[in-house]
Amino acid sequence: MTISDTNGGVLPHDGQMPEVIEHKGLGEESLAPQKTRIMDPWSYLFAWLGGCVSIGTFTIGSGLVGTLNLLQVFLAIAIGCTVIGLALMINGAAGHKYGIPMMVQLRSAFGFSGARIPALVRSVPALVWFGFQSWIGAGALNLVSETLFGYSNIVVFFIGFQALQIMLSVLGFHGIKWLENIGSVFIIGALIYMFTSVIGKYGEEISTNLINVEGTWGAPFWGATMLFLGIYATMMLNVSDYSRELRQDVGRVRQVVIYANSILPATLFMGLIGLMVSSATGEVDPIRVFSNAVDNKLLLVVTLLFIAFAQVTTNILNNVVPPAYALMDVFKLNYKTAAVVVGLLAFATFPWELVKNESAAGLNLFIQTYSAFLGPIFAILVVDYYVLRRQTLDLEKLYDESGDYAGYNPAALIAMAVGVIAALTFSAVSWYASLIPAGVTYYLLMRHLPAAQRFLDR
Repeated sequence: MTISDTNGGVLPHDGQMPEVIEHKGLGEESLAPQKTRIMDPWSYLFAWLGGCVSIGTFTIGSGLVGTLNLLQVFLAIAIGCTVIGLALMINGAAGHKYGIPMMVQLRSAFGFSGARIPALVRSVPALVWFGFQSWIGAGALNLVSETLFGYSNIVVFFIGFQALQIMLSVLGFHGIKWLENIGSVFIIGALIYMFTSVIGKYGEEISTNLINVEGTWGAPFWGATMLFLGIYATMMLNVSDYSRELRQDVGRVRQVVIYANSILPATLFMGLIGLMVSSATGEVDPIRVFSNAVDNKLLLVVTLLFIAFAQVTTNILNNVVPPAYALMDVFKLNYKTAAVVVGLLAFATFPWELVKNESAAGLNLFIQTYSAFLGPIFAILVVDYYVLRRQTLDLEKLYDESGDYAGYNPAALIAMAVGVIAALTFSAVSWYASLIPAGVTYYLLMRHLPAAQRFLDR
């Protein structure tokens, strides 16, 4: 077996657990367990706040016009984010305790080879959101240029914007820490400004279209909670990639508080802004939404710059790290090379098509579909860590490619398939619907399927 070292190379493995990382510099990310923790509670909170400013949340809010009223959207977001906060704490426990990323965490349940399947499944949404949000960021910069200088060329801005993100991503978590710390303060200020601007400009339309309407508390309401939850379903799966960077003395209750105080406010602002402006103007494209919401040229420019910067903070944290770690494992790349490859792959997502008005329904369907896969994987990891292994992992086995975890665990693959079928059957609430079938199936197969017994730590 080979594993990446802190310098991005590879080390020969002799069947023993790799050396625990005591220190790492810029861009020296590794799949090996790490003792060093570079984020204190405040840095971690700001990282999640910056990482949650997904332009997709604006689009999801816009897509709920005519279905739910303002109160129902508020509660749908609150419920979804509460579930997210708890799920992040639950699934991030292994990474926080042992200093391992998701790519390694998956091995106890899926096996060495099997772990690459859910890792790549996780990477597809990350790449799509990377491309989507990069196009939005480039569009914001293009509009700034057009407003101030009369120059418009979104292709040039897209290429330049992507190049900037690639350069930032190779700095690893040291770069992420300072990027998010600095950017989050400005981002939340911009969200507050945009929210108040929307209310001030469209108050009458909002009252007519969102407040004084009945809406529904039925399936569409619960489906809405799943949509906002689905935006972050990927992060719930690979939270160990981030929790391994959090100081070890931060307890679980405090972790939930951190997640809630970062995710809920940002998501509420974005979801409600998208809903309110779309209900008043009929416009789904976020760039045009904000240009409609702000009349003052200077404030318009500042707001658009914030939008562009928000895409950087989100992409670097949530859409580069997971696929980069997957590439490191599958193709034995070092982190810096993997980060560059991820940035280049984002061009192939055709984001200029995703931002079109007619793509809103397709974007919602995409979220529901990949949530159908991510939900079962999440359930399997939780059952594996908490029920079967009682929160105790054998690190030597996790890094021994020829040991008990070699190959594929059929129990996990079958359980994932069962969960996906359940999720697709109830597509409106696919993430919720997949949890129990996948979790129960995995537990029963691990207890009774002979081929899965070697994966149990005796």
